[in-house]
Amino acid sequence: MQPTSQGSLLSAAMLMIAAMAIIGVIDNYIVVLAEFIGLWQFHVTRTLVALPLIAGLSLLGLGGLRPLRYWAVLLRAALLATAMMFYFAALGFMPIAQALAGLFSSPIFVLLITALALRKPVGPWRIGAVLLGFVGILLVLQPDPNAFDYRMLIPLCGGFFYALSVIVTRSLCAEESTVVLLGAAIGTLGLFGGIALLGLSLFPLEAAPGPEGFVARGWVWPMTPAIPFVLLQAVGSVVAVYMLTKAYQLAEPSYLSVFEYSIMIFGPLFAWVAFGQSLNAPQILGIALIACAGITIALRSG
Repeated sequence: MQPTSQGSLLSAAMLMIAAMAIIGVIDNYIVVLAEFIGLWQFHVTRTLVALPLIAGLSLLGLGGLRPLRYWAVLLRAALLATAMMFYFAALGFMPIAQALAGLFSSPIFVLLITALALRKPVGPWRIGAVLLGFVGILLVLQPDPNAFDYRMLIPLCGGFFYALSVIVTRSLCAEESTVVLLGAAIGTLGLFGGIALLGLSLFPLEAAPGPEGFVARGWVWPMTPAIPFVLLQAVGSVVAVYMLTKAYQLAEPSYLSVFEYSIMIFGPLFAWVAFGQSLNAPQILGIALIACAGITIALRSG
């Protein structure tokens, strides 16, 4: 939908910035939540809280709950849920700046998939943006060439599957309600979490205490210390996605991409203020390069 006035552009920008600020704050508490429960229990319990809120969005007239194409919505939900599992798993053991760097590598993967798999032409500006973004990822993740840590690939896997979900959204789900897409993604995350919990109950793993055991941990009871953080995630994510939806109704994605990358400021900034997580100069430069690459790709694609 084309913006109709300067007021709508300003409103869209403010909504996007507010949504990114909310996500940047609430995602920092995943590492705190990981002290008490596991990744899979988090997804199940958050889904139980979030789905009624999403139904409420539909009752408010913000979108229907019936898909136009069930298989396309389910495919997109599975890809997005997989991306979010990798992202939240990364948040359990690495600073949010590194997890976000992996997730926001998605425009680079979108461009590579578009060029290599879909055989669409890509100009020199976007090729340069891919190289720039790759350098930025290396600066943020700072892999040790003498001691490879496979866990550094986890947020990049999140970025890859997020890119696939973006392609499916554009090509197969453009006419779907945002509410039904959100509900399907959250529900699929809960389903994946339930399947993993069932598997861990049949074949339990030895989970380390604290965040190190976030992925391998089964159901923990009582979960009282984790409940406030689950509620924070459920309510905050639904509110943020509503703001995102409204923003994209007011302005073009290529315009909003500039403001979407503000999460790479809010997330690390809150992590520094609340948890003392700091960034060195190369990591700050890497974040700037990733943002520039993503914005360039979005503008040139637009």
